[in-house]
Amino acid sequence: MPDQPAPLAITGGRVVDPATGRDEVADVVIEDGRVTQVGPGAAGIAPGIERIDATGLVVTAGFVDLHAHLRTPGQSHKETIETGTAAAAAGGFTTICQMPNTDPPFDRAGRVKDANRRGEENGRIRVITAGTITRNREGRELAPLNELADAGAVAFSDDGDFVTNTALMRTGYERAAILGIPISQHCEDPALVEGGLIHLGSVATQLGVDGRPSGGEIAAVARDITLAVLTGGQAHIQHVSTAGAVALIRDAKQRGIPVTAEVTPHHLVLTQQALLHVSGDQTYNTAAKCNPPLREQRDVDACVAGLADGTIDAIATDHAPHQPDEKSRSLEDSPPGMIGLETVVPYVMSLVDFGSIQLHTVIERLTLGPVRALRLDEQLGLSGLGTLGTGAPGDVTLLDPSATWTVSVDTLQSKSYNTPLMGEQVVGRAVATIASGKLVHDVRTIEGGSN
Repeated sequence: MPDQPAPLAITGGRVVDPATGRDEVADVVIEDGRVTQVGPGAAGIAPGIERIDATGLVVTAGFVDLHAHLRTPGQSHKETIETGTAAAAAGGFTTICQMPNTDPPFDRAGRVKDANRRGEENGRIRVITAGTITRNREGRELAPLNELADAGAVAFSDDGDFVTNTALMRTGYERAAILGIPISQHCEDPALVEGGLIHLGSVATQLGVDGRPSGGEIAAVARDITLAVLTGGQAHIQHVSTAGAVALIRDAKQRGIPVTAEVTPHHLVLTQQALLHVSGDQTYNTAAKCNPPLREQRDVDACVAGLADGTIDAIATDHAPHQPDEKSRSLEDSPPGMIGLETVVPYVMSLVDFGSIQLHTVIERLTLGPVRALRLDEQLGLSGLGTLGTGAPGDVTLLDPSATWTVSVDTLQSKSYNTPLMGEQVVGRAVATIASGKLVHDVRTIEGGSN
């Protein structure tokens, strides 16, 4: 295990911690990897303590991402634990959950243990793991959920493959309920979206390609809500993208059904029109191709409203790295997905700047919201995770809401750079990230220390 980091004081920043209701200029002191003091002047003049001057910055608990793809094992040409965790730290994340669509998938206890070990060895941030719902993600036979849970899986997911066998999923929900672990589903019914490349709408018509209808997501969400009612198991709905799904989740929560949900930054801001933002002689922008697809403005508005009123619990990146030669293929052949760990702040700050949502709400959905959605504090034995309360893990993110920077190969830490923001100047950045009391990312100079 690495040596315990030296005591650290983050001074003079605007501390925003929705968990405690704090929003004031204050200091945060971290000792032995835990928050020990928070408040105006808390750092005092204690000698020998390393200091980070956060004047003019927003200080929050470290971000938590429930949905990221690190591509290890099996696709290390796209991302590795090293590059993925570097990207996460650069985006302000101190905890990320890696998805099991790897090769081989995390469908056995040994594979979950290996994934957690690799994550722990990164030495940068906290990496946790979702195990599969079914063996080999084939949807035919349940994976050994008890064993995956014992090995440390925090959720069960076949990731991009919705499990269509309802009888099988009822048993899965029943077993997951006993284990106290959520089922986390990509909710698109393949029978309704098969062959669709992008959202079934005006852009698909313009490009002459088959679309993925909103009904594919709505039907799948309705099915899993029904299973949550029947079994008492928790349905966690991944990357919500449609107004209809938001309405179903809102109604389910009002009825006390155990349902939680996440939304990506790109589904909060971009519409299907992003596919037409092209340069040169291009016909379409494959960087904007993702599953579920970018939808219509009314869907974006519904997702923002759902995030604001608590229908949607968490912002999750669905960080999906692909190499340029893969994304440069035709719309039909290019893989869906975009990177998201390093661009979350510009996306969400655009919503704050436009007045679509309040800053403290965005911060809550990046910190305490995801922790509560999967009960990560209980599952990981980390009381206070996602907060800046006394005794909480020393996970802190420093944001500069007005920082201007250009998204480029030179400014990204990810091994891939498939994003619609490539080459654009954006506003808002995580300028420093502290994980368990250790500075793991910094674009500034530390007072009395080094970069």
